[in-house]
Amino acid sequence: MILTRKPTAAGVFYPASREELARRLGALLDASRMASPPATRSGRVKAIVAPHAHYDACGTVAAAAWIQIAPFAPQIRRLIVLGPTHHVPFWGVAAPLTEAFETPLGLMEIDRVAIETARRWPQLSLTDMPHDQDHSIEVQLPFAQTLLETPAVVPLLIGDTSDEEVAAVLETVWTDAALIVVSTDLSRYHDAATAERLDEATARAIEQSRPDAIDPDRACGDIAVRALLRFAKRHALRATRLALDRAPSLGANAGCDDADAEVFGFGAFAFA
Repeated sequence: MILTRKPTAAGVFYPASREELARRLGALLDASRMASPPATRSGRVKAIVAPHAHYDACGTVAAAAWIQIAPFAPQIRRLIVLGPTHHVPFWGVAAPLTEAFETPLGLMEIDRVAIETARRWPQLSLTDMPHDQDHSIEVQLPFAQTLLETPAVVPLLIGDTSDEEVAAVLETVWTDAALIVVSTDLSRYHDAATAERLDEATARAIEQSRPDAIDPDRACGDIAVRALLRFAKRHALRATRLALDRAPSLGANAGCDDADAEVFGFGAFAFA
């Protein structure tokens, strides 16, 4: 067993230098602190949805979600991060065997107590392989390290499974001192007008708690989003839209008209 998962997204999705990463996060969060109104004035934010693309593309949207938990940072002792698998297909939900995840900002301890508690569910497997090269969880961790007071992390990659099975695992690892983070981009590889239409429909479905309206064309982490919506309904949490935006995809054809260029859609939401 490898004790520490080394960062694989550093230098690709976010800066590899500790100093540069800290400066970038500080700038993104400071700007969001000025621009983003609180999602709630009465209850603690229990969950957020944030994108996981390159910080240059989605950092402003991700920061709009993360800044919402800053007032509640001392209360958060467990960080539950759900992300879709991008490289290794598998059935169910994968939790790592490793003891810590590393970023340029340091180590985040894995919450082995939470993971052991969830092992009663057959859909949960313990394996490092899907986590080794995947960025969907890793890109969220520097935000957590900047804002939170060293919580233990429960990294859950989602494979081929149902949102009900994911929601069952989520209920098992949830505590009042936890924050849930669903890491997902929205529409992908559409022209800007189509992406805007799809992302607006997805945002409304999240706000109206309609999980059946979220499909793989609306979000790469569609299963995790639907699971969060089911969890939110059981816990009487309401979603607040914080930001929607788009950026050219890395696969966009150079020289094509802006109207025809493929884009990725990003959204930020808070649940309280």
